[in-house]
Amino acid sequence: MGIDPLGHYSDTATRSAGVVIGSYSTSFGLACWILGAKERRHIENIYALVRVADEVVDGAAAAAGLDADAVCWQLDNLEHETERGMKCGYSTNMVVHAFALTARATGIDTQLTKPFFESMRTDVHKTLHSPDTLTQYIYGSAEVVGLMCLKVFKGMKGAKAGHDEELAHSARSLGAAFQKVNFLRDLGADSADLGRFYFPGLDPAAFNETHKRELLDEIRQDLSAARAGMVYLAPAARRAVRLAHDLFLALVEKIERIPAQELVQGRVRVPGWHKVYIALRVFIGAAAGAGDKALPREGLR
Repeated sequence: MGIDPLGHYSDTATRSAGVVIGSYSTSFGLACWILGAKERRHIENIYALVRVADEVVDGAAAAAGLDADAVCWQLDNLEHETERGMKCGYSTNMVVHAFALTARATGIDTQLTKPFFESMRTDVHKTLHSPDTLTQYIYGSAEVVGLMCLKVFKGMKGAKAGHDEELAHSARSLGAAFQKVNFLRDLGADSADLGRFYFPGLDPAAFNETHKRELLDEIRQDLSAARAGMVYLAPAARRAVRLAHDLFLALVEKIERIPAQELVQGRVRVPGWHKVYIALRVFIGAAAGAGDKALPREGLR
């Protein structure tokens, strides 16, 4: 029997998406491994497209010599190719093809992809945000990604029926928390290297402990709201999302201990050994039937 050409191509495209997440994110890659093979592939497919688009606007295209207009063209072309792939089930761009497979299988549509690409376009030209534009940006750049992943999780065995509103609020809150943590840990680089100022009215040069505390309080509120909806996820999805949640909570804990002006000077990271430790705690907690209880704060220090 001859090889299935589309099946072989789709499998190769999906494996290429796995390479992207392996190269760019140990945290999300680690969380993905808790999922079953099918769901893991779907999440990797989503992450790969999101990462490629993010790299277009965060320096890869500019480093290749593209000006702002050319960067926007690349981003527009990627969006158009994504929509074509979602419609017909095929793309010559393997990352897009992999995403299209997931979108068609889980019901992801342009109501989620359009806001994402719009936020990516914002990064090309907009350097200062108001409270309203920041809210819109975070929705498109992060919250819709959480909603895309939720599409995958809702189809998993063991997912509880209903609770759509609670699950959507949880997914959006987690995405918002992740984005705000990244804004905070990249505060200096975003302003100095990319000329972006995400937090309205906040000058990184004048960043102080009060600013840091206010932002961390907001992030903790988002993380708490995200945690509330996890109970409605299938067990494997709950563990994976909890691990991602706790890895970013560890970042929050670390940021709290770093003086504000030192925070502006470099990017905060959680060491690899600490990530493994947090993963083991999630596994042990799940095995002991404590998967929905909050981790002790001292376990994340």
